[in-house]
Amino acid sequence: MLAFTLTTIICFIVYLMLTTGSGTEVLGLWSYAELLIGAILSIIVGFVARTIFIKQSYRMLNPVRWILFLVYLIGPFFYGMAKANFDVAYRVITGKINPGIVKISPNLKTDLGISLLANSITLTPGTLSVDIDEKTNDLYIHWINVKPDEIKKKPIDTKYVCGNFDKWVRRITE
Repeated sequence: MLAFTLTTIICFIVYLMLTTGSGTEVLGLWSYAELLIGAILSIIVGFVARTIFIKQSYRMLNPVRWILFLVYLIGPFFYGMAKANFDVAYRVITGKINPGIVKISPNLKTDLGISLLANSITLTPGTLSVDIDEKTNDLYIHWINVKPDEIKKKPIDTKYVCGNFDKWVRRITE
């Protein structure tokens, strides 16, 4: 019941944020019909997604984790993405490309952590998350510049592929 209630409330808040300013009857921001439709849709989505959105753990409802997530996006992730853009541009201009697939072990325990890291790696130019080993939570990454010394190491050190993304993701999700 708690998962249903929390999911419904979160869905309704997101609905209100997305429809702000489209009506004038309630606080000058929403109409009564919009609030009614939003409540009905939130209840339906809350019922359907109650076990998907919020599972056994409520740790991601902690506002400190959301602040850490925003700090991660604005700081390390943005810096890593900008650095990777310059690196890819350099490699395209010079032709110094040595692509390959490498295996990294980020030692993350949660599905959310693995998903966040895999998406962060995929959004960074020059890297692409290809597969996840569900037993060990290892990631297989297609990398634009695999160094010959790194190919011999299995799995390779995560700092070469994704910098300190894994440490930030661990702080946020575990």
